[in-house]
Amino acid sequence: MTQDNEKETPRLIRLEEVNSTNAYLHSLNQKERLPEGSVVWADFQTSGRGQIGNSWESESGKNLTFSMVFYPSFLLARRQFLISQVAALSVKETLDEYTRGITVKWPNDIYWNDKKICGMLIENDLAGEYIYSSIIGIGININQARFRGDAPNPVSLCQILGKEVEKEDVMHRFLGHVYTNYLTLMEGEHDATLAGKYLDSLYRKEGFFLYEDKNGRFEAEFAGIEPTGHLLLRTKDGSVRRYEFKEVKFVLG
Repeated sequence: MTQDNEKETPRLIRLEEVNSTNAYLHSLNQKERLPEGSVVWADFQTSGRGQIGNSWESESGKNLTFSMVFYPSFLLARRQFLISQVAALSVKETLDEYTRGITVKWPNDIYWNDKKICGMLIENDLAGEYIYSSIIGIGININQARFRGDAPNPVSLCQILGKEVEKEDVMHRFLGHVYTNYLTLMEGEHDATLAGKYLDSLYRKEGFFLYEDKNGRFEAEFAGIEPTGHLLLRTKDGSVRRYEFKEVKFVLG
């Protein structure tokens, strides 16, 4: 993908079981720098992680749980939200090929209507003002028929379609989308292309909805996303509030 690695083919490492694909990929990459775009794909994670310490429920062999590595050394650290946009858009575009109603819930959860079908954990290593590497961990609910954890609104592709789906097919389609979107980012077209597509894909993009922050619940409408990834919400009195990730909650149901 990058100039240094353009002649190297990304590796696909398939595992039956691992504690965390992100942790495994990070450890492996410390021993040998993997080609850009390489993937660690596990049938089951014993300690799958979500954002800010959340766990990710996934029945063994039923879903896609994987991590991949990029080296966006051309990208300033303050623009790292673009990596999140690339990952989220790539999952959305993949699932769009199977069903309607797929959106991106800021910052990078993937929703079908009001239910969560995919979560991700992105870990960036910095080198000065730039990003040295990005490890993107993704969990997509594919063929799980029942969810027994305490997540409030999970859904799988199987539940949506009423039939099981070939996981390998979903993975193949995703890799096509993510490599294309990452190349777009490398070519410097992100402001016109990726950011625009991301905004068009957002959950609750239009209308007033309930949100909750440290001061309580309030109604607001989407007002924008800053290049840093901060969410802007406009309340009914016209004031605009600015939030970092985890500072505001979407009130569902």
